[in-house]
Amino acid sequence: MSGTSSPEAVKKLLENMQGDLRALSLECKKKFPPVKEAAESGIIKVKTIAARNTEILAALKENSSEVVQPFLMGCGTKEPKITQLCLAAIQRLMSHEVVSETAAGNIINMLWQLMENSLEELKLLQTVLVLLTTNTVVHDEALSKAIVLCFRLHFTKDNITNNTAAATVRQVVTVVFERMVAEDERHRDIIEQPVLVQGNSNRRSVSTLKPCAKDAYMLFQDLCQLVNADAPYWLVGMTEMTRTFGLELLESVLNDFPQVFLQHQEFSFLLKERVCPLVIKLFSPNIKFRQGSSTSSSPAPVEKPYFPICMRLLRVVSVLIKQFYSLLVTECEIFLSLLVKFLDADKPQWLRAVAVESIHRFCVQPQLLRSFCQSYDMKQHSTKVFRDIVNALGSFIQSLFLVPPTGNPATSNQAGNNNLGGSVSAPANSGMVGIGGGVTLLPAFEYRGTWIPILTITVQGSAKATYLEMLDKVEPPTIPEGYAMSVAFHCLLDLVRGITSMIEGELGEVETECQTTTDECSSPTQSTEQQDLQSTSDQMDKEIVSRAVWEEMVNACWYGLLAALSLLLDASTDEAATENILKAELTMAALCGRLGLVTSRDAFITAICKGSLPPHYALTVLNTTTAATLSNKSYSVQGQSVMMISPSSESHQQVVAVGQPLAVQPQGTVMLTSKNIQCMRTLLNLAHCHGAVLGTSWQLVLATLQHLVWILGLKPSSGGALKPGRAVEGPSTVLTTAVMTDLPVISNILSRLFESSQYLDDVSLHHLINALCSLSLEAMDMAYGNNKEPSLFAVAKLLETGLVNMHRIEILWRPLTGHLLEVCQHPNSRMREWGAEALTSLIKAGLTFNHDPPLSQNQRLQLLLLNPLKEMSNINHPDIRLKQLECVLQILQSQGDSLGPGWPLVLGVMGAIRNDQGESLIRTAFQCLQLVVTDFLPTMPCTCLQIVVDVAGSFGLHNQELNISLTSIGLLWNISDYFFQRGETIEKELNKEEAAQQKQAEEKGVVLNRPFHPAPPFDCLWLCLYAKLGELCVDPRPAVRKSAGQTLFSTIGAHGTLLQHSTWHTVIWKVLFHLLDRVRESSTTADKEKIESGGGNILIHHSRDTAEKQWAETWVLTLAGVARIFNTRRYLLQPLGDFSRAWDVLLDHIQSAALSKNNEVSLAALKSFQEILQIVSPVRDSEKPETPPVVNVPVPVLIGPISGMSRPFIRTDSIGERLGRYSSSEPPIVTDELEDLNLWWAAWNTWYRIGSESTKPPITFDKLTFIPSQPFLTALIQIFPALYQHIKTGFNMDDLQKLGVILHSAISVPISSDASPFILPSYTEAVLTSLQEAVLTALDVLQKAICVGPENMQIMYPAIFDQLLAFVEFSCKPPQYGQLETKHIANAKYNQIQLFAPAEWVALNYVPFAERSLEVVVDLYQKTACHKAVVNEKVLQNIIKTLRVPLSLKYSCPSESTWKLAVSSLLRVLSIGLPVARQHASSGKFDSMWPELANTFEDFLFTKSIPPDNLSIQEFQRNENIDVEVVQLISNEILPYANFIPKEFVGQIMTMLNKGSIHSQSSSFTEAEIDIRLREEFSKMCFETLLQFSFSNKVTTPQEGYISRMALSVLLKRSQDVLHRYIEDERLSGKCPLPRQQVTEIIFVLKAVSTLIDSLKKTQPENVDGNTWAQVIALYPTLVECITCSSSEVCSALKEALVPFKDFMQPPASRVQNGES
Repeated sequence: MSGTSSPEAVKKLLENMQGDLRALSLECKKKFPPVKEAAESGIIKVKTIAARNTEILAALKENSSEVVQPFLMGCGTKEPKITQLCLAAIQRLMSHEVVSETAAGNIINMLWQLMENSLEELKLLQTVLVLLTTNTVVHDEALSKAIVLCFRLHFTKDNITNNTAAATVRQVVTVVFERMVAEDERHRDIIEQPVLVQGNSNRRSVSTLKPCAKDAYMLFQDLCQLVNADAPYWLVGMTEMTRTFGLELLESVLNDFPQVFLQHQEFSFLLKERVCPLVIKLFSPNIKFRQGSSTSSSPAPVEKPYFPICMRLLRVVSVLIKQFYSLLVTECEIFLSLLVKFLDADKPQWLRAVAVESIHRFCVQPQLLRSFCQSYDMKQHSTKVFRDIVNALGSFIQSLFLVPPTGNPATSNQAGNNNLGGSVSAPANSGMVGIGGGVTLLPAFEYRGTWIPILTITVQGSAKATYLEMLDKVEPPTIPEGYAMSVAFHCLLDLVRGITSMIEGELGEVETECQTTTDECSSPTQSTEQQDLQSTSDQMDKEIVSRAVWEEMVNACWYGLLAALSLLLDASTDEAATENILKAELTMAALCGRLGLVTSRDAFITAICKGSLPPHYALTVLNTTTAATLSNKSYSVQGQSVMMISPSSESHQQVVAVGQPLAVQPQGTVMLTSKNIQCMRTLLNLAHCHGAVLGTSWQLVLATLQHLVWILGLKPSSGGALKPGRAVEGPSTVLTTAVMTDLPVISNILSRLFESSQYLDDVSLHHLINALCSLSLEAMDMAYGNNKEPSLFAVAKLLETGLVNMHRIEILWRPLTGHLLEVCQHPNSRMREWGAEALTSLIKAGLTFNHDPPLSQNQRLQLLLLNPLKEMSNINHPDIRLKQLECVLQILQSQGDSLGPGWPLVLGVMGAIRNDQGESLIRTAFQCLQLVVTDFLPTMPCTCLQIVVDVAGSFGLHNQELNISLTSIGLLWNISDYFFQRGETIEKELNKEEAAQQKQAEEKGVVLNRPFHPAPPFDCLWLCLYAKLGELCVDPRPAVRKSAGQTLFSTIGAHGTLLQHSTWHTVIWKVLFHLLDRVRESSTTADKEKIESGGGNILIHHSRDTAEKQWAETWVLTLAGVARIFNTRRYLLQPLGDFSRAWDVLLDHIQSAALSKNNEVSLAALKSFQEILQIVSPVRDSEKPETPPVVNVPVPVLIGPISGMSRPFIRTDSIGERLGRYSSSEPPIVTDELEDLNLWWAAWNTWYRIGSESTKPPITFDKLTFIPSQPFLTALIQIFPALYQHIKTGFNMDDLQKLGVILHSAISVPISSDASPFILPSYTEAVLTSLQEAVLTALDVLQKAICVGPENMQIMYPAIFDQLLAFVEFSCKPPQYGQLETKHIANAKYNQIQLFAPAEWVALNYVPFAERSLEVVVDLYQKTACHKAVVNEKVLQNIIKTLRVPLSLKYSCPSESTWKLAVSSLLRVLSIGLPVARQHASSGKFDSMWPELANTFEDFLFTKSIPPDNLSIQEFQRNENIDVEVVQLISNEILPYANFIPKEFVGQIMTMLNKGSIHSQSSSFTEAEIDIRLREEFSKMCFETLLQFSFSNKVTTPQEGYISRMALSVLLKRSQDVLHRYIEDERLSGKCPLPRQQVTEIIFVLKAVSTLIDSLKKTQPENVDGNTWAQVIALYPTLVECITCSSSEVCSALKEALVPFKDFMQPPASRVQNGES
């Protein structure tokens, strides 16, 4: 109070007081002298006080009664002017607080008098107010008197006074209570013992109260009395009072000073005992009143509700409930029930409006609502007040939409009021308000023709009432249309907002507390643990309690809320209102979700979903799930049933989109309104923000979104986001521009919604995935059986969800991919295409995602991610498989290095492609494989290499695309190369793996099972590779077989040395022989039909134009390969143990190939045979194999190296090194000689079987008969020499026989005429074919071996001679080949034009061969003539016998050279053989030879064949010389040794010579012919020989003499004959000269006669037979007769011949006698 107590203020006060007193004394000077005096004494008093006291104000207060007195007296004058002056002065004193209690009492009394006199009423009120507010001196009776004074003034006639008095009363009442509050404040620190309040209502109960409190108590008690129309206890002097004013005062006290009532039991008591009963009593007319009910029905007339009281009562009730709920639980229950009743449709409209306003006041106080719920709804046997409030609001709203009930309204006014509050049956244009010509739509609700505008009544969250504030109205106001609806609507919104924010706030607190406590609990300190647990359990209890309340609140209100909101949503035509409704539904749904109240959550979500879809849209999930549960429960709410009003369809909404419903059968179109879109956005919002609490309602949400997306025509794009796309079929989707701009936003929100799934917890995420899966299943069902565009929403969103949840992909991978795999199998192509797209995108994303820990350390996850890729292989749709393979390709390109344990799966995918799956699939899969082989072999675990081999092999077997098969074989080669280069590392790793597996297997007690098991793992890898190539070697396509074969043998050749020694066993038996078996089988059964073309326009060479021929090539390749391996790796194979068995099998294969009816195969088989026979002997040290010492014979190898091995061998390492590796433990194995021999004999037997089978002539012949080719036979025979080297030690006569048969048969085989030009020399050339060469070589090898061999081998000579001689015979008599007709080569038709005409068979020209054989015979005989076997076996005789044939044929021989060679050979043989024959003459071994020889000479020298006509004289002479040579041989080699020669033979020879010496001719020849035909020299030679042997001086044996005599007589007889013939001819010829030959002959005879006579003379006389002389002399007459001849030459010769006869002129008698003796 510094303002009034400062010295200046005090000084001013004193001055003013004195001034007032002076003014008073002036005024009263005339009329009221006592007053004047009092005033003047007052001035003196004031001055005295001021002078005497330092504390002037205190002194003034002490003496205030005296100071005030003059003014009181002034007031008593009742003079207005004076009174005003006094009152002003008094007020001044009051304001300076210098009025004592007594003075105050006096002042009040004075004021009372003025009041009673109705003077200065306003000034009075002012004074009272100043008195009571400036200080607290007025108490008890004085106070009550002051208050009554104000009340009295309130009821004057003057309006201004009344109003001022009312305000003053209010202020005074407030002051009284404020004093009490201040008093409490002062005494707050002093703790008192509370005294129990007795339950009576008399004044004594206030004795415990302090003074101010007592005043307040008395005042409040009397206010209640007054309102109740009872007499007041304390406010004595009240004359009248209105209820309305009383209620207002009560309300203001209750509202402004709640703490008074809450802190003081006395006041609480008043509330309970006075206020509540009062309120209930005053409410009764409102409760009982039924609007429109007929008066006659009730016995007593019902008091009408009175608006002013009713409205004030409601205000009081609001305050009571708001402030004193805790004190008045039961009473509040009654009030709330009343409020609910006031909303009934049969209450007056204004009553309903104010009731709604009151309820609105609670709706904005969630804590209060919570208390209701706790106190009523949660108590048994209590009214469910909270639920009733909500349901009442719902019913209220519904009732407003229903057309108002028509009764018999009491007054028209009443009815009018009624109608206004409710609704208007809307006229057609009811919502339109014209503004400046334009038409705007008012925000409103419209439902079934009822139109209710929405008024803006309040800011959200505050309950600003309109009608509860109309304190000045007496009559019920008219309520504007839609007001009640608007308030009710706001009630709902505020209720939802309040409850949700409150509960969610508390939930949040609980959750954070829980977290902090759990964090604390986990702290290690021992001491705090106990209390922590305590606090946790307290919290738990607290939470349980809270949760129960929350759940009860939601359960109590959700149904009513939903019913009302759904109705409003359907009726709303205003976007903002719709937004609010949706927001309320959304927050409720989220809240229910958070509290786990599934039914209510689903119900709200269903409502939003239904709002999103067109009316009556057939979406089963909405109609079945929650809707069913709702419609079945009919909630009866305290007698009112809340109806679920189904949405009306005729909403006046703007249509923004027309689309097709998502249904199996097309059903026309449906329309989407802007409200639908709005609902959809809310739905998206709900899912986006509250996904975590949606749980199973994801089904509803997603199903709805799916349908909306479908209707709007959004289609999935990459990554699963939905983009606007055109609908594929049916009437296209029609979208307005409004919605078009919205679509990208919606699509974006949709994507964000699923992106936000990464923040969901695992359980919620699973709900989401499950919902998407079941949606997708529905979509799949719908898409069955038609190829319409399916709904891909679910699939796209599964993909999106998977992509954003990669960080925890494990928990959703199985359900996700499992479902997508089902989608991939769907018959609808678009559907499965998306399934595959989603699946592959997920797999790729999963592999590239940066997991923690990374995939390389989390193999399980990696396999999990790759597994669906493998599963896709079980799907047969090619489009899916293509997607799968493209995915694999991309994975390889991006992730190939880090696949690790995922390799088997990836490779499995490539390998799962089947042959029938189309070229593009196979090509893509193969591309992947190529990538793997070129780039990733080093990065994959070695255990996967086998799978790579299998997969590569399987591509080789695919027959769609030849190039792929061939390339895959190339890959196998590359793989093998890789194995070779990285051998050691691979081996180590595999062994490690094997050990681990072995251990596992042992632990489980199972046997480890893998192919080729006993072999070590690295070898198994090789074996798998070989086995794969082996399979490819029998592929149906020749190119593949060829390539595979070459690769197989190259790999075994190049890298086989890496294998363990023991593994070779498997290679031989399981790989190579198995392959040979299959090839042999396929070849022998191959089709002989001609193949016209090789696919496309490729021409096929005639050598490959049947399957059989193509298989032949394969057989050739395979056999050659195996043989080469046997040859080059013999050092490895021989120690294996069953090498001989393998050898036999190989030989068997060679044999069957050689005997196959295919020239190519059979020839190749022999080449292979040759190859294995040129085998090096086993290595005995660590050097390279040396050249075998055994074979010295150069074997003519006509076969070049086997062609076709296109690959260079990468590296061949020293065999010794390898051997060292195999046999480091034991010394190298030396092969047993005996075993070796067995192998060779096995080879010999095979050779023999091949030879005998192949050369055996067939029984019948037609054009298809198979006859072995020359190269084949050549090769066959060429093998023998090499083979023989190894078996010669045991080669015996039987074997020789066998050989002979084969050689003979081979030589006899004819050739086809179309092949002859390439094999045969032209007929005139004397050249041998290679076959003939080979045969001779074979025999040559044999005879050389016999030559150096042991004695016992030489018995084979004769056999060899026989063989050769048989060949010699071919010169004149070619061999027959079975029954085959052969033509001589010159007659064979060889025409190249008729390429395909059946071939004729041509016999070879055997002459050169026979002649060569003859030369060999002669050479051989030269060497072996003396051998015992040769002598014994009459070889010479056989030779002669054989030669006799050509010799006797002579000119008839096929070739002239033959007989010439025969002669020369005969001469050579005899020159060697005759001495031997003479040597063995006694043994008789040659006896049979002589006649043969004689015949041979005879046949030759006097041949029956006629020389050809064109023989030249030179030729003839040369031939004559040959005859002469033969005679010379006789004279030199035979006749001289006549004594060792049988006589008959000599006789035959002599006869022959005789025959030769005389020209044998007939007269039929012309001269020229005779001229040539006469063999002068020959005859001469014969004659000379005869002569020579006529006289032999040295007759040693009788035998010789016999020859001489024989020769002489023959000679003489011959001369005689010639002379006679000559004379005869000479005579006959007359003048003609005789032929030259005859002349020559006669001359020769004449000379011979002279020579003979000379010889006879020279001979010992005793040697000459008398007979001989007689014959000589007998010639003389004949000679004489010749004298007449005309030829001079004859004459001179005759002269010579006659001269020697002179010695016979005087024959001495003795000689004659001697001769006779």
